[in-house]
This record gives sequence, C-alpha cells and structure tokens, in this order.
Amino acid sequence: MPTDEITAAAAGTWTLGDRTVRRMGFGSMRITANPDRERAIALLRRAVELGVNHIDTAAFYVSPGGTLRVGTGPARYATELIRAALTPYPEDLVIVTKVGFGYDPAAGFHEAVTAAQLRAQVEENLRRLGRDQLDVVNLRLGRGPGAVPLAERFGALAELRDAGLIRHLGLSNVRPEQLDEVAGIAPVVCVQNNYGVDAYREQDAFVRACGARGIAYVPFFALAGTFREAGATAAPGAAVEAVARDHGVTPSQVRLAWTLHQGPHVLAIPGTGDPAHLVENIAAAALHLTPEDLLRLP
Repeated sequence: MPTDEITAAAAGTWTLGDRTVRRMGFGSMRITANPDRERAIALLRRAVELGVNHIDTAAFYVSPGGTLRVGTGPARYATELIRAALTPYPEDLVIVTKVGFGYDPAAGFHEAVTAAQLRAQVEENLRRLGRDQLDVVNLRLGRGPGAVPLAERFGALAELRDAGLIRHLGLSNVRPEQLDEVAGIAPVVCVQNNYGVDAYREQDAFVRACGARGIAYVPFFALAGTFREAGATAAPGAAVEAVARDHGVTPSQVRLAWTLHQGPHVLAIPGTGDPAHLVENIAAAALHLTPEDLLRLP
C-alpha cells in the first residue's frame, strides 16, 4: 500500500468534549528513548505534517529510566520535546496527558492520590508543555482500589477543571463500573486502557459501552499488546499475518486498522521513534478491512 500520500485524515474524526481530533493520533512515550533530541523533534513535526492533531503524553514519559527504563545521557521528557517541536502550538492540536502516576529520577515511580499531589502533577504538565491549560487530563488508576476513593481523586481534578487549568477529563486503566462512580462529578470524554486485537479482549463489551455513551475509547499498546513497554516483540500471529499478506501491508498496519474498525469512537495512538514507522502507522488509517477479514482475526 502506498504510504507517502496518506494522512491521519483518512481515519476520520471524533470529538473529545469540544475538541475535534483525527482518529489516528500519536503516542509520545517512545520518542524519549533515543539520546538524539533533534530526531524526536523532527519526528513530532513530521507527525503534525501528516495530519496528526491528537498527541498522547505524560510527564513521567522520560528517559533515562522512566517508563521504558532505557537510555543514557541527560533527561529527555516527552512533554518537553513536544513543547520544543511544536510551539507555537497549532490551534487544532489536542494534547492528552495523564496524572495519577509520577516519576522521580531519585525515588522512582510514585502514585498521586491527594488533591495536592494531583495538582502538583497537573502543574508539572503545564510547565513542561508550556501551556496555561491542559486539553485533556486522564486520571491514571493503579491496581486495586487505591488509598483514596476514586470519586475524591476525580473530584480534585474536576476542581482544577473548574479553575481553568484543565479543559476536559478522562480515565485510564479503568473498569466499567468506575465510570458510574464519577458520572455525577464531571464528564468523562475518553477512556484509555490496554487493548488490542489479541490483548485484553474481555474489554470488547466495555468498548461498545463507551461508544453508546459517546465516550472515546483510546487503546494504548495496541501494537505491543501484552508486551506493553517492551514493544511489539512477539510474532504477530498467523491470522494477522495472513490478512496482512492479502492486503500487501504490514502486520502492524493490520493491528491499527483493526483498532479503528472497533467503532467510530475508537482512537489509535501508536507510538514510535522511527520516522519510517511513523509514516507506516499513519497509512494504516486508510486500510479497509472487510467483514471477512475481521472474522478471521482473533
């Protein structure tokens, strides 16, 4: 499939609150891995040139250490790379970040649960991105109920929304019933969970439920699946490979196309530090899978 002329617009659009985004976006976690800062800046600019106007990030996306636990040299924060590459920001660009987890080079990862801790993480994102208001903030939940009730944590972010520091709110790593826990506090514009063609398919019903409620469902690790931060290191599977061969595309493109085929409210945020992979990923926006293809996939 020719890729150079395909842009993110081929995937169509969805709205996050009052902001319209193209359904093919970009995840920024992996841009921190390479010590070459200019490479990351060039890649981000290329993503925007290819029509991406939805970028996913977090203040704890940083190398060395951080989520990927790789790299050498000075600290490279994805949020600061985004700021360096894209300011002044395009008017239609929507940056989605997350709080609830943080990373300190000395202390490692820590969870924010109190109003003061969550505000500090919001302010860190504002500072590193160079913004006065964050477009969307996802509250990233940990395993288990947490030391502070979800409604209290979400309520603290809702207060920051009312104060103008945040435009819209979402949830990440969330169960269906937790949407109801916060329903009366503030609107949830997106859910961001680990999900893919061969990963966490028990969430199929949740994906549909989000669509029925007008909530965007944004899978992370749609390419890596259960390998998460390690990346798409496993064989793609016989069914994915067969569909890829039939269409003359890569297995990764099939995985992304499958993601977009799960509903008009499902957004893709593939991440990469490789410019060639960026073009390939975005081109998946134009890949049409037939009903027969979808039946063949797990």
